[in-house]
Amino acid sequence: MTKRILNVVTNVGHYDDESHPTGLWLSELTHAWHVFEERGFEQTLVSPQGGAVPLEPRSLKFPNYDKTAKAWHHEPKKMALLESTASPEEIDPANFDAIYYTGGHAVMYDFPDNQGLQRISREIFERGGIVSSVCHGYCGLLNITLSDGSYLIDGRKLTGFAWTEEVLARVDRLVPYSAEEEAKKRGALYEKSKVPFKSYAVVDGNLVTGQNPGSAKETAEKIAALL
Repeated sequence: MTKRILNVVTNVGHYDDESHPTGLWLSELTHAWHVFEERGFEQTLVSPQGGAVPLEPRSLKFPNYDKTAKAWHHEPKKMALLESTASPEEIDPANFDAIYYTGGHAVMYDFPDNQGLQRISREIFERGGIVSSVCHGYCGLLNITLSDGSYLIDGRKLTGFAWTEEVLARVDRLVPYSAEEEAKKRGALYEKSKVPFKSYAVVDGNLVTGQNPGSAKETAEKIAALL
């Protein structure tokens, strides 16, 4: 049976301060997509509202704009996928073996409270499928509750973009909250690399998370290994 991955991307194009653009961090999608594609997995893109996905401008600059990101950005068919993503209401969780939340600071706004994405993730997780994220993608995990009312991340090991990395990226005054702190408030056993921006991924059962943009490939490889 071919494994099927649901990749979650954002619809938001700026911070609260509209003069500061943001969006999908492209390599966090493309690195994982490439890993899954090599293994013959089927992939679908979903976003909180469906439709178009803006790109984070900084993800289109060196060193973030690497081989896979550049190839995607210059392939019209791939870019077209980001113009017509599915909405959560169009997705049947039974059709997917894993859900993978991509990042970019934009997701801090439209991932946490989307009940459609929460429903999909809960159903996948409770039947033993994989729930995963990279970088700020873990904002999408913050408010997922299981059938018993508990937070999915409560008592589970995970990682995601660290507050120290927000400071080093000079966006700590732009972001609406500390994702690291919010995860800890919900009982997550947060971990991070000793070295900021270094690839770091954590597996706790069928929960797989990566810390930062450089962790997307490692995260995807761990998902693929579980599948």
